[in-house]
Amino acid sequence: MQSKMNKALYLVLANLLVVFLGIGLVVPVLPTLMREMHLSGATMGYLIAAFACVQLVVSPIAGRWVDRFGRKKMIVIGMMIFGFSELLFGFGQDVKVLYASRMLGGISAAFIMPAVTAYVADVTTLKQRSKAMGYVAAAINTGFIIGPGIGGFLAELNTRLPFFFAAGLGFCGAIFSLLFLKETASTQEGQNETAEVKTKPGFKKVLEPIYLIPMLIILVSSFGLATYETVYGLYLDHQFGFTAKDIALLITISGILGTITQVFAFDRLTSWLGEIRLIRVCLAVAAVFMIAMMQVSAYALVLAVTLVIFLTFDLIRPALTTYLSKVAGNEQGFVGGLNSTFTSVGNIIGPAVAGILFDINVHYPYGFAMVVLAISYAMAFFWKKPQQV
Repeated sequence: MQSKMNKALYLVLANLLVVFLGIGLVVPVLPTLMREMHLSGATMGYLIAAFACVQLVVSPIAGRWVDRFGRKKMIVIGMMIFGFSELLFGFGQDVKVLYASRMLGGISAAFIMPAVTAYVADVTTLKQRSKAMGYVAAAINTGFIIGPGIGGFLAELNTRLPFFFAAGLGFCGAIFSLLFLKETASTQEGQNETAEVKTKPGFKKVLEPIYLIPMLIILVSSFGLATYETVYGLYLDHQFGFTAKDIALLITISGILGTITQVFAFDRLTSWLGEIRLIRVCLAVAAVFMIAMMQVSAYALVLAVTLVIFLTFDLIRPALTTYLSKVAGNEQGFVGGLNSTFTSVGNIIGPAVAGILFDINVHYPYGFAMVVLAISYAMAFFWKKPQQV
């Protein structure tokens, strides 16, 4: 039984890796595509926003469907939509087609994320949950790390090739999931309670104490990370004249460290501190190092600060997901959808605020992120662990 669980877990993690590999490998191609199609910077920004906005709208609905129709169906459909969205972007010669592609990408993300987290929760015990959610975060990180490298190599052959490669991976993931992924017992139980799930007020449930504070922290942490990442390269370029290679190296090293920590240390940290206390510590450390980011200048110090900030967020996200999976009961998909929704809100607002503040003063985005994280840290002290977790 344990062997079957591991095979299922590895398959859904592989799908998650494929999705974020696909997102990552197109990053180095976008500047070239921008020049080839004569697109403005604003258009590129709107394309990113279109993805996040659609994911925001669809996530709560998709979360309900994960509980109602099953994890496997949503994963397979999500992977198919992902493959089609990448294929459409690869063939797209008109900006309207690109927008359609990104919107489909947002739908695929809304389908896949809650389905995967729900599936992982179904096939693990509470004791195994922290380690499994660490693997989920590591799969996402790994995709982001190796994606740009693969994308850059493929783009040397053809600018559109990375998109076709991502599409192929998506379709392969859908086929393998259809053939080899088994639906979970928890899904069958959830489907027997469909009428009850359908009648529960979705938004009002967010206001329940068990969900309200973690959802607010998800919003704030994704907002803080998006703010930090959006102006990271611009800040280093304006302040210190770092090259693209310097910046890429910083991000890659940080990503590798985050993946190693999620795989080998996250379970031990949550066993030692618990999810809530670990999140509090990470929020406090992230806020302090946002201040440090505005003070350092040497490459080694910038690297050290970058490593710490990214590492705190790499621990906050799986800790929140682990906690929510433990309290969700038969509503794993619904709660996963809420997680995705609040993350999307932060990802939409964060870059916009960061860009506005950066134009006023290059230090303001990090100062503002520090204040927001400090407020989130204060909120976390009102977060009480339920007795059943």
